Amino acid sequence: MHTPIRVLIVDDHAILRAGVREMLAEEQDLQVVAEAGSAEDALQQLRNGLQVDVVVLDITLPGQSGIDLLKQLKRDQPELAILVLSMHPERSFAVRLMRAGANGYVPKMIVPEELVKAVRAVGTGRRYITPLVAELLASECAADEEGPMHNRLSERELQVFTRIARGVSPAVMANELGLSVKTVSTYRARILEKMGMRSNAEIAAYAVRNQLVE
Repeated sequence: MHTPIRVLIVDDHAILRAGVREMLAEEQDLQVVAEAGSAEDALQQLRNGLQVDVVVLDITLPGQSGIDLLKQLKRDQPELAILVLSMHPERSFAVRLMRAGANGYVPKMIVPEELVKAVRAVGTGRRYITPLVAELLASECAADEEGPMHNRLSERELQVFTRIARGVSPAVMANELGLSVKTVSTYRARILEKMGMRSNAEIAAYAVRNQLVE
């Protein structure tokens, strides 16, 4: 019998971690060996010798973001497969996360069978992308180098951008991203400058027009 694919789940919500664990529990070739509620917790477990094949990663984490963790893991353990499991619409982050080294990207509303298929794929050295992500990647290749305006934003700026577009308050945003309200305001100012915009309404209109928020 083949050795099971060992999985680490990184998500700050215990209920969601339990849900992912339950989805994978009945598969003999998959084994959830650990969970982490933050990037720092995940890194500490791996540095202490935890052996895993796949990290199922939420990109919205307190403190160090999941995107930062993805980049660090790809530097430290390039052979480690990273499957991003995100609540964000695929159009917002999928392409840049694949470029950053993610082996796959799936939405959190995925059905259990699809998650199992995705973990199995990345755990055996393949990439896993949904049809929409494949379409987005193809469009990026065909587009000019500049691409859409939101490509000018950093990962953290894009996180703030999509929350502004959804009407999330600065205080809630700061709590979700592990930032101060003042830092959120600084990011907002940078976003407006980079995008040539003057208000949250313009951000929301752009996000809806470009399908960056649902």
